[in-house]
Amino acid sequence: MRRELHAEWTKLRTVPGAGRLLLGLVTLTAAAGVALSAGVTCPWGRCTQDTVRLGLSGIQLGQVFVVMLAVSMISGEYGTGLIRLTLAAMPRRATVLAAKAALLTGLTVAGGAVAVAASLLGAGLVLPARGYPPPSPADGPTLRAALGSVLYLALIALLSLGVATALREPAAATGTVLGLLYLFPLAVLLLPDPDWQRLLWRLSPMNAGLAVQATTGLDGLPLDPWTGLAVPAAWATAALLAGGLALRRRDA
Repeated sequence: MRRELHAEWTKLRTVPGAGRLLLGLVTLTAAAGVALSAGVTCPWGRCTQDTVRLGLSGIQLGQVFVVMLAVSMISGEYGTGLIRLTLAAMPRRATVLAAKAALLTGLTVAGGAVAVAASLLGAGLVLPARGYPPPSPADGPTLRAALGSVLYLALIALLSLGVATALREPAAATGTVLGLLYLFPLAVLLLPDPDWQRLLWRLSPMNAGLAVQATTGLDGLPLDPWTGLAVPAAWATAALLAGGLALRRRDA
């Protein structure tokens, strides 16, 4: 897959939008996490907030840039007609999609790691003034939350790539993925039946996936952190299979 990876990297690094999207991921994620951390209070010395999850809460906004990056990697080629040249030069379509997925995963992991580190660092600077201890990277739950958040972003990127490959249109693909991410949590809040709420929570890629950030109150979660992360992994696998099948069967 070396030739396909080199070709995809050459295309991506000549497009300035990719760098801006990764910068947006880091900036928005860290800024939102710091802003929310600065707003917590510790009344009467009883600090009950999950500060690690609070500091990493910007992931819920920053993931939009990951979705846009993933969609642009395939839908942009369909929009310009470049996909015809790509598939003429590299006719193994499944390998082309795998190369895109590998490159996207690497970029998302790199950008996500910086975003998570900046979020925890920023939260550590503002939380002591609010009466909370700063998050410790050496703490097991904190490390799990940080690594899980990076993996979550990578899974959302692969989910978006699969959907974009299947749908081709950038607006349709972006809208579908964002709807999947944000409409499930909204439905959980609006439904009155607790059984339906719990079911939709378990099916939601964002709700279930971000359970990996929790460091307190784990007994109250519908899924444990690592099992929750398997939910967006299942969505991403299904999307990539659907996208790969569509890529192989349809004309460019």
